[in-house]
Amino acid sequence: MKKKRYHHGDLRAGLIEAARQLVEERGPERLTMSEASRAAGVSTAAPYRYFADRDELLNAVALEGMERQHEAMRAGGERHPLGSDAAVTAIGLAYVDFATRERGVFKLMFSLTRTHAQHPELLQKGCDTFDVLLRHLAHRYALPLDDPAILARGLKLWTFVHGLSFLLIDDKVSAMAIPLDLHGTVADAARRFLRDD
Repeated sequence: MKKKRYHHGDLRAGLIEAARQLVEERGPERLTMSEASRAAGVSTAAPYRYFADRDELLNAVALEGMERQHEAMRAGGERHPLGSDAAVTAIGLAYVDFATRERGVFKLMFSLTRTHAQHPELLQKGCDTFDVLLRHLAHRYALPLDDPAILARGLKLWTFVHGLSFLLIDDKVSAMAIPLDLHGTVADAARRFLRDD
């Protein structure tokens, strides 16, 4: 394979993108450093200039995925009034949309718990992403982000869209021929979880 010519700083990004595509095609379990090298069109030694091993490369793929998910959720919420039903619905839809669009990366993001605990940057990005939702809830109920009531309500909403996402990416809904109005389902869940107890 003809080697690609990378400008300074592009090689790391090229390797992450090659690994992302392989994760989407085959899943993270089968990714190897040599496979990522070949897909990026570089020597098998090249990745080790940036990543100590396969886990570090996968963590970089996961981190970039988390950043894309975070941005999509933030942008979705900001199209509506802060703390509104519509904003929370949009955040939930952005979560599900990312999961179904980047199935391999989404699964990777939630399958590396063993190594994520050793990488504060990944944990912090997860917290920042959850805070996108919590910021809307905190405004709605005039409470701090870390108030137990806000965290509990946020967890309920997260649990719903996370479970729905996995049902969709694992094709469980389509396999059982269950009709789904995605927007209506997420909007209904948002209204129910946001209702005052």
